[in-house]
Amino acid sequence: MKIHFIGIGGIGLSALAKFLHNDGHIISGSDIKQTEITNDLALNYDAKITIPHHEDAVEGADIVIYSAVVRANNPEYQKAKKLGIEILSRKEALKFILGSKEVYAVGGAHGKSTTSAMLSSLIPQSNALIGAISKEFSSNVRNYPNHKVVFEADESDESFLNSNPYLAIVTNVEPEHMEYYQYDEERFYNAYKNFLSLAKIRVINAEDDFLASLDMESIKLYPSKDISNVTYLLVQGEPHTKFTLKDLGDFEVFGFGYHIALDASLAILAALELKEDIQDIKSNLRNYKGIKKRFDIIQNSAKCVIIDDYGHHPTEIKATMSSLATYKKLRGFHKLTVIWQPHKYSRTMDNLTGFVECFEGADELIILPIWSAGEIEIPIDLKGAFSRYNPIMADKIIKEDNIIKIQKDSHTILECQQGLIVGFGAGDITYQLRGYA
Repeated sequence: MKIHFIGIGGIGLSALAKFLHNDGHIISGSDIKQTEITNDLALNYDAKITIPHHEDAVEGADIVIYSAVVRANNPEYQKAKKLGIEILSRKEALKFILGSKEVYAVGGAHGKSTTSAMLSSLIPQSNALIGAISKEFSSNVRNYPNHKVVFEADESDESFLNSNPYLAIVTNVEPEHMEYYQYDEERFYNAYKNFLSLAKIRVINAEDDFLASLDMESIKLYPSKDISNVTYLLVQGEPHTKFTLKDLGDFEVFGFGYHIALDASLAILAALELKEDIQDIKSNLRNYKGIKKRFDIIQNSAKCVIIDDYGHHPTEIKATMSSLATYKKLRGFHKLTVIWQPHKYSRTMDNLTGFVECFEGADELIILPIWSAGEIEIPIDLKGAFSRYNPIMADKIIKEDNIIKIQKDSHTILECQQGLIVGFGAGDITYQLRGYA
């Protein structure tokens, strides 16, 4: 079929487009601007890309799939409706994309991209649909001629309920995206319960309060007693974690932190349930090279390391800050500069206290404007809320000649070129850090 994607530049929708192309369909798409994702789709997946949105882009399509940020007044949505073309949200499209597959779905508030990428390393001949770029196969999608699919399952709009899980992993459960759930916690927790109930095999972090309360047959990881001997080491300047899991022996995985050992342990237990050999698991885990925008080292020299991290929730940032403290010590750096681009007004407001607490350990905190992600602006006094850090309020950052330049009112007010520099956020900070913006 000819399938058109409105908002194809997003990491989630682009993954579905690539997956359907690999299944033999003809894909096209549109977005508001050209990016490395749209370039990749045009070059490697024969996709006709329209920038920006235009109603003519949907002509000839059998199905139109649109991202969550697309509104009903979008010209392509309107034209598809007028032409009588079947229109599906990303959430609705999952049923027909995954309905005939053996899906190994990974959900949770934090760590699901990492755990999904790790699981795809442990099951090397499986398809993969991940919400981030796996450095092992340089994509958010991997294709094999079989029905096995490692899938990162999204709870933000309950779309994980359409993922047809044969096996489900849940890393943890924490109220998030509550605007979608109309701030109804019972509805939110029931969504996770229903997701797990769909799976024949369940693997959970049994020290999460909610997951521990469920009366379901599951493979249970008790991190505090099942994971031991956690140590950190540098391999060619890059972070690795070693740990012992139950009586299964020792494992080594890319990344720093107890949370890395936890995510890897869940993936290992799932792979064992899928009859993968333990020695193959240990070997294949070393193939995991991390994922783009998760403790992603984008510049590595003796005097300066720059890290791009997708963390946009206090729990995620706090875990990464702990890893950064270890990395800073092992590298012998004396300064940690944190650049934060808050993501969404609703998330920033709902978690403001947590955000204020999570940057402990930063020697310098630079705060960029909130990335709205389409939300209506809400005035938030970030300078006042974060006064304990004496933050530098900036408009944007520019990378030139391996130097991060902090800009305010079109002037460079600070240059960062030494020590450990990390950028947090799910907006365009990743492009700013890499010198693309």
